[in-house]
Amino acid sequence: MTEGKRIIEVVPYNPEWKTEFEKIKKMISGYIGDLILAIEHVGSTSVEGLSAKPIIDLDVVIESYDVFPSIVERLEQQGYEYEGNLGTEGREAFRRLFNDGCMKYHLYVCPQDGKGYLEHIAFRDYLRGYESARKEYELLKIRLAETHRFDIDSYSNHKTEFVKDILKKTLYNVSYNNG
Repeated sequence: MTEGKRIIEVVPYNPEWKTEFEKIKKMISGYIGDLILAIEHVGSTSVEGLSAKPIIDLDVVIESYDVFPSIVERLEQQGYEYEGNLGTEGREAFRRLFNDGCMKYHLYVCPQDGKGYLEHIAFRDYLRGYESARKEYELLKIRLAETHRFDIDSYSNHKTEFVKDILKKTLYNVSYNNG
């Protein structure tokens, strides 16, 4: 998982991330579009104005795991390696084994009712809708990138509390949806 001494870099929002997402989405749709419901841009690069690590996160949404074996087979034929859920329920990870001309990205396949997908969307949409939360998260990410420059696990773990707090306000709290 770790690529040697990779430097964690959080950079200012780049509008080109939308373009890159669309390019990757089109490519992935060409491989498995008939088996899926949607491809969602999630993660920090999907939130306009938010500084982020320059890595696109994509959730490929499926109706159910019934189509998953076919997706694995097709993606493997296109040069992707299935990595399992990497510890996140309802989110299956794939790693590209080739240079496809796109910027770095993380590809996940998620059932439409899966925890991984639902949490990604709830968190993304909250940050898109609340500037104060977006700014707070951005400052946290910048500080953590400086503090844990070579330790992706510590960087990620120290964001967990913030993410959980947002999910408590959204996905796991009905009052948010009504108010």
